[in-house]
Amino acid sequence: MDYYSSQITKLIEELSRLPGIGNKSAARLAFHMINMPKEQVEQLANTMIEARNNVRYCKECCTLTDQELCPICASTERDHQTIMVVENTRDMGAYEKTGKYNGVYHVLHGAISPMLGIGPGDIRLKELMARLQGDVKEVIIATNSSLEGETTAMYISKLIKPTGIKVSRIASGVPVGGDLEYIDEVTLLRALEGRTEL
Repeated sequence: MDYYSSQITKLIEELSRLPGIGNKSAARLAFHMINMPKEQVEQLANTMIEARNNVRYCKECCTLTDQELCPICASTERDHQTIMVVENTRDMGAYEKTGKYNGVYHVLHGAISPMLGIGPGDIRLKELMARLQGDVKEVIIATNSSLEGETTAMYISKLIKPTGIKVSRIASGVPVGGDLEYIDEVTLLRALEGRTEL
């Protein structure tokens, strides 16, 4: 039995499809939106539509951006000879918060997971290998310390080693099974500084 009108129920259902949003949170958000001024709701809706229509992959590092190149790849002050490989855009953001890494990134948008049917062709490895044709001195592999992250790191290492480019892995200051986006800046910085060559 529905407690609310069909419009409210539909809004709650749509919001509960978002990751990390259960029915209670969805209901709280729905009622908050209904009580917001109409202009704010329209602005929120328009911002979501614009973001969905305009955000795309950076031509170089594959992160999400609304320009051809993301601000990091477009910067002449970054070290373009050092590439940090991360699983997703949130992980890149976590390292940027440390303020200590001056290289560029490559976002894989996933990790190799045979159990989930995700192979090397399903993540952005081809684009990474194309970037290594340029002037690159080091690739830092900063995938998560999960089984999938470790598998991906070993696979990338085996691909890059024959090119003669230095390959390193972030140190295990990051706990095994931990996601980079939830780890504090000090731990991330220690992991970056204590990286080891593979």
